Amino acid sequence: MGKSVVLIEPGNRLGGLSTGGLGFTDIGNKYVVTGLARDFYRRIGQHYGKFEQWTFEPKVAEAIFLDYVKRGNFKIIYNNRLRKVSKAGNHITAIELENSINPASKSQIIKASQFIDCTYEGDLMAKAGVSYTTGREANSVYNETVNGVEIREGHQFPDGIDPYKIPGKPESGLLWGISNETLAPIGNGDKKIQSYNFRLCLTNDPANLIEITKPVGYDSTHYELLLRVLANKPSKDWNAFLKPDIMPNHKTDINNNGPFSTDMIGMNYAYPDGDYATRAAIIKAHEVYTKGLLYFVGHDPRMPLNLRQQMLKWGYPKDEYTNNGNFTPQLYVREARRMLGAYIMTEANCLRKEVVEDKIGMGAYNMDSHNAERLVVNGMVKNEGDVQLRGISPYPIAYRSITPKADQCDNLLVPVCLSASHMAYGSIRMEPVFMVLAQSAAVAACQAIDKKVGVQQIDIKQLQSELTNNPLVDHSTAEILVDNDDTENIIKTGLWKRETTGGYGPSFLLDTAKAPTEIKFMPQIKQAGKYQVYVYVPKVSHSATITQVQIFDGQNTTNKTINKKDVQVVGQTSGEWVAMGISQFSVGKKAYVQLSNQGADGAIVADAVLLVAVDNK
Repeated sequence: MGKSVVLIEPGNRLGGLSTGGLGFTDIGNKYVVTGLARDFYRRIGQHYGKFEQWTFEPKVAEAIFLDYVKRGNFKIIYNNRLRKVSKAGNHITAIELENSINPASKSQIIKASQFIDCTYEGDLMAKAGVSYTTGREANSVYNETVNGVEIREGHQFPDGIDPYKIPGKPESGLLWGISNETLAPIGNGDKKIQSYNFRLCLTNDPANLIEITKPVGYDSTHYELLLRVLANKPSKDWNAFLKPDIMPNHKTDINNNGPFSTDMIGMNYAYPDGDYATRAAIIKAHEVYTKGLLYFVGHDPRMPLNLRQQMLKWGYPKDEYTNNGNFTPQLYVREARRMLGAYIMTEANCLRKEVVEDKIGMGAYNMDSHNAERLVVNGMVKNEGDVQLRGISPYPIAYRSITPKADQCDNLLVPVCLSASHMAYGSIRMEPVFMVLAQSAAVAACQAIDKKVGVQQIDIKQLQSELTNNPLVDHSTAEILVDNDDTENIIKTGLWKRETTGGYGPSFLLDTAKAPTEIKFMPQIKQAGKYQVYVYVPKVSHSATITQVQIFDGQNTTNKTINKKDVQVVGQTSGEWVAMGISQFSVGKKAYVQLSNQGADGAIVADAVLLVAVDNK
């Protein structure tokens, strides 16, 4: 957009969790992933020979981010972190950086017109004097139902797990990791932070495997609870206490799973507001705990033999994190500070009970919180804080939620530690959504510079138009999407039933009637040219094996078929785009893509059609 940019990275690796092991992308609904974020997953797909892909190796993601840097030709300052913020009234004038490796070395001063805080921690926001909160609100604060203290069945200990070092003897003390606090009333607020972990990239390829060894600081007593869980409920494999999602090339993205896993519950409370030394100690403790857990599973003789043997087939990959001992440097900071800005997103937004007009992105994931504490309840060990409220339809995220209050700062945007309640943040806090909000913030910052106004005074309609019409910020022809919910651009006959779970966007249509049924998706072609046509096929078990597709490009008709057997849904997606070939489209609204139930042996599914320009500038 013609502006000079400096990107400051406190470490030596770009991409945060997207290069830090989270290869099993949390999406909710691909409909909400737009702009450069969508381009990122398309480039991931190109690497693996697909249209787009949502599962990937860390090194592949890093290479794509570095390619963005190369093409953008902007400056990166690595291994520098924030020391000080200078302001004149409500305006940031400069920031001072210190070297992350050698803080005593000479500092750098960065002056800029606009600042964007894309950290997981919200450090620039906090040092700029912008109001924020941490922890969990009581349900009463924003009239919510799932905030605050919650004790549920998800990732929960079975009844009967004794919490004491010597079972049945409270005087022997609590096992490691169990708090001596008393369970607070359900729905109460507090300053406890949902747990962090590392998303683990391991491999079972012998040629690429480094053995998992005992870490310095290892303490086997930290994993006693795992033995008690397995004694209570034996397991055939490690899925009972780990969530290993398979990535390309024999690698994993392992996440927390079950009552005792990679989440280091209750050990991160000091992290959001901690100084750099405090955070470093917390990160190191998580690293030792995590490496120790993997070592314990594979080597402790008290572990079941089948689980030890399974664990020993895995190790750290030689070709990942080569400058960090083959272990990710990025802790999964699920939540730290949250701004108290111009508008606060809450449960009402996630459930579409309140719909904002200043949309700059969308959320669609579960209202999700990991456990925040482990304590004794009725003489048994229990986890507290896990909430998984599913069935969230795409909902808009307010521009005001990434802007501070005007009297606090007029040239700062906060797309990651944005204004949201704990539970609304739990739905928003997905890497693709952060990417979308960050692009929105950058475009808004440029508008503020051009119009010489504060970020709170920009033209929202102009911002929204720019994001829609120039999504890749290169003035290339924007993709043309026609969703089944775009009622002005579809014509249907037959008895279509609207399904709101799964699919692309808010819904998809299903027709099980034997009578002739068809639906036409009619794209508005603003620029003539060649377009690759895609049809979205949701994962529906009883759908037809073959779906007839007719493409009319404004002059000529082409007949195609979709074979269900060719549609392979990978990762956390509800369906996939299926290519229908390239057609030359004319300007106007004569063109259509039609689906019909002619000769169908099951239900016909109609969801969305996408036209992607081929070499059109």
